[in-house]
Amino acid sequence: MNFSVILFVLVLFTGFFYMLDLLVFKPKRRFAAQQALASAGQSAQLDPATERKLRHQLMKQPIWLEYSASFFPVILFVFLLRSFVVEPFKIPSGSMIPTLLIGDLILVNKFTYGIRLPIIDKKIVPLSDPKRGDVVVFRYPMDPSLDYIKRVVGIGGDVIEYKNKKLTINGVPQAQTAMDKFYDPNTFSYSLQFKENLAGKEHRILNDEEAPVYVVGAQNFPNRENCQYDVNGFRCVVPKGQYFMMGDNRDNSSDSRIWGFVQDKQIVGKAFLVWMNFNDFSRIGFFR
Repeated sequence: MNFSVILFVLVLFTGFFYMLDLLVFKPKRRFAAQQALASAGQSAQLDPATERKLRHQLMKQPIWLEYSASFFPVILFVFLLRSFVVEPFKIPSGSMIPTLLIGDLILVNKFTYGIRLPIIDKKIVPLSDPKRGDVVVFRYPMDPSLDYIKRVVGIGGDVIEYKNKKLTINGVPQAQTAMDKFYDPNTFSYSLQFKENLAGKEHRILNDEEAPVYVVGAQNFPNRENCQYDVNGFRCVVPKGQYFMMGDNRDNSSDSRIWGFVQDKQIVGKAFLVWMNFNDFSRIGFFR
């Protein structure tokens, strides 16, 4: 059970007691308080401060109701925020290095590509489609309970070729400019680093000099017949309405080369901001 489902259940649970209190228990407490204050006023003259204190005591929710109903507005706000505006994620692996590092806490825009119903992820208001170069969070096709983050390399109809670690889209090589080697303090290793221009969007990528140019471990995924693998890499035609994803850490990423295409219904949102990294505060900021 993912966190969205847990939040939804909590919204229903706390909302039930919130409405029960609003429609049933609170009117009963108000009536009982009025009766008690009227009775007390007949026996003794109550000053305003005493009356307010007595009314507060009589109107106070029982503890079980206070804890079950009072959290409803907060839980509802968090649920709506995560479902329709932004959702936080933590980067667990190095597949998007150097753009995103292990431990980065990021925000994902949930409405860039359209408004979806929570839980069932049904798009009800389409706004735009993922574009080449976007960093996207999506449901892992092989296990929808897992969230993955990669960069969109190909959209429906694109011909993607990755031969000898060079990316070509629809016959157009994507320009790469060599940069200083990247040092990864987690693995104490250096990687070749390039600035890649992917459909007009510049970002950095890494290559491992010792990694083979061919794809290792390609699975039997849907529409696999759209892909051809050889000793130099692969060539894939992206099906309509689907996307080809790759990690920026090209030789250390399990992505569409291995497990296939991502359907539009599996898209969660567009990642756009590192809001915290407790190991390196300088990581905070927007990225592309």
